[in-house]
Amino acid sequence: MRRVALIASASGNGKTTLGRALAARLDVPFVELDAIVHGPNWTEISDDGLRAALEPILPRPGWVIDGAYEHKIGDLVVSAADTIVWLDLPLRVWLPRLLRRTYRRIAHEEPIFNDNRESWRTALAGRDALVPYALRSHFARRREWPRRYAGLNVVRLRTPDEVDAWLSSV
Repeated sequence: MRRVALIASASGNGKTTLGRALAARLDVPFVELDAIVHGPNWTEISDDGLRAALEPILPRPGWVIDGAYEHKIGDLVVSAADTIVWLDLPLRVWLPRLLRRTYRRIAHEEPIFNDNRESWRTALAGRDALVPYALRSHFARRREWPRRYAGLNVVRLRTPDEVDAWLSSV
């Protein structure tokens, strides 16, 4: 396991936290795709721009990439990975985490990647806001991903204890 695509059923599952810890254990670079995709003022990189950003990274002998952005670049990341780690925690675990994190970021005006900041509008308002998108993604991905990734080396982690045990075994 040297090239790991880290995916999750929804935001708030802990991809970034696990990704950083896993990359440190494997002594490989950690790449957070959100930080590449969302430029200053939430400007989104083009699909071609994302592919170009990943071109020098994917051939390397080792990396942990947080996210796959399949709607932008297809299976580019997962097909280059030797292992896919799927964080598939239950709604009762990740939704409170996501809400607490979002509240903290908004209340304290915490900058995230590229000095962007979350707001109540980006978190809650509209179909593509963070929380509604996470809820839709959770159920859709649980339906679709078992078929999509059948036959690939997928580690599906469904509880925080499984995540901790798996990381300890690496």
